[in-house]
Parts: sequence; structure tokens; C-alpha cells
Amino acid sequence: MAGWLALGLGACTDGPVAPGVDPQWVAIEGGCFTLGDRGRYPEEGPAREACVDSFEISAHEITNAQFAAFVDATGYTTRAERGWAAGEAGGPGIAVAPGSVVFVPPSGTSAPSMSWWRMTDGASWRRPAGSTNRARPEDSHPVVHITREDAEAYAAWAGGRLPSEAEWEFAARAVPGGEVSQWADVDYIDGGDKANTWQGVFPVRNTNEDSFAGIAPVGSFRANAFGLYDMIGNVWEWTATPYAPSHSDADRAAAGTNGFAPNQPGASVGVIKGGSYLCADNYCARFRPAARQAQDLGLSTSHIGFRIARTPQESAPQSASSTPSDQAQ
Repeated sequence: MAGWLALGLGACTDGPVAPGVDPQWVAIEGGCFTLGDRGRYPEEGPAREACVDSFEISAHEITNAQFAAFVDATGYTTRAERGWAAGEAGGPGIAVAPGSVVFVPPSGTSAPSMSWWRMTDGASWRRPAGSTNRARPEDSHPVVHITREDAEAYAAWAGGRLPSEAEWEFAARAVPGGEVSQWADVDYIDGGDKANTWQGVFPVRNTNEDSFAGIAPVGSFRANAFGLYDMIGNVWEWTATPYAPSHSDADRAAAGTNGFAPNQPGASVGVIKGGSYLCADNYCARFRPAARQAQDLGLSTSHIGFRIARTPQESAPQSASSTPSDQAQ
């Protein structure tokens, strides 16, 4: 269980997007760029050249409405809703009741960081705060409490896949050639914020200067130069790439297909990108394209969602009567 808990513009100028069931694909022409960064966080280095083929990616994070359409069509049940059986492959080795990890703001700065996160009974995409909280998710909010397994199931149904880390970062940089980020950081321009992040002193005071204390509807902030919303902030996003503690050849080779993170021994871990509404200048300043973090593949949280990608020749969405092949029984 130890590895499970190592988590890593004001109003939009042209109005929020109106997400439907379709992922709203955006075509990205492939190219080469500098992956990673120097000097900010060690896991972001060493910066290296990476190249990606042309691909398509969803304009915004997958919403609750989109995920509900998938569930209605297939009967899929997320990992948070299923829990884990004792000894089940990919799990913590013990039985875990249905639930997920929820961020709970501490009452003071002296509270240890692990107390900010609580495994909450009944928390899932349907009930983000847990079974005892009557709050329902907003259709236009990004779906959360999603494991990579869940994200991959949705992606397959929608005719796509999860983006690789390199594809995701290339799309987030959104500059011809990809050499520099469109935004060096999440700062103020034109009287507004660029992304949904934490203003104030994390985790005890959020001034809500960006108009959102928590998750925002997708598209509440301006799109980047590729026309993609919320690549930075709002919720972390799954990629298909196993996590390695750096971009070095040795670490990448050692990661294999399961990934590894020094602070999560024995856990299979993947790369999440983009930061979330909990990222602040004084803590987790990962609201940059190069930022990356390890996440246990079997653990969902209240601040991790996803978007999907596809290559142009990939198939159309499955029929409403089909079911994902990787649905656990």
C-alpha cells in the first residue's frame, strides 16, 4: 500500500467550449522538439530531442458527460467502483473496498502532506467526494477518479488510445518546431490567468483569482496555439508511457513496460502530465509542458483525468452495443 499514496486567463476570451460526446479531434502535424527541461525538477531532465508522427488529440479533457455516454453504451465499471480483490493482479495485494483518493484541505500548514489525501469510501467519477456526499459531478467537468485502465477502456471505445508522453508534451508546447513553450509559466496576461491552478499559499489558502476553487469546466481558459484546452492545470492527465525517474537512456530502459519510481517501490507506475488545480507557485509548480509525475496505475484520485489521441488511420468509435475487451470481471 505504501506506493499507492505517493501522489504526485480567468474567463476564456472566446467562451467555454460546448463538449459533446465526440472527442472533438484536433490534428497535430508531427515533428521534432526538445522533450523535457533543465534545472526545474530532476525528473524533467535531461532535455533531449524527440520526434513524433502526425496524430490527432482531443481538444479538451474527457468530460463526465462523455464518460457517461461510454458507460451507458458498454456497462463499464471503473476500478474505483469495483475495488480490489485480495491478490488481484495489479492491486496492492490486499482486498480494498470500492473508493478512491480525495484531496482534503488541511486546517493548518503543520499538517503532514499525506494527511491531505484520504482514501474515501464510495468516491468515484459518479460521486467525486465519496458516497456520503450528495454532490454530483458536472457534465462539463473533466472526469476524475480514473485509473489508466479506465482511461484506456474509454479510449478504445472512442476509436483512439492514450497519447504517449512525447505526443502529449509536443501538443502542450504548441509552437512550430516545439522548441519552446507557448507559456513559460502560468502567469497573468491580458487581465486573466492562462490555466486553472491554485492562487495563494497551498494548501491552506486559495484566493480563487482564476474564478475556480476546484475543477473548472473544460474550455474555461483560452486554448493554446494548437487549439487545445487545459493542457496545463485543471486535472493531471494520463499518458501511455511507463514512468522513469528521468529521460536518460538508462532510466528509460530500466522502466520497461511497468515503469518505476524511487518513492513507489514495487508499484507499476505511468506518467501523468499537465499539473492540476492544486498546483501553486509555492508547491508543485508543475504547470508547464515539461512537468511530469509518477502515478500508480491502480490508484485513482480526485485530480487525475485524461484526454485521448489517435493516428489518422485509426478506427471509428465502436457501436453502442460493444463492450471494451479489457473490462475486468
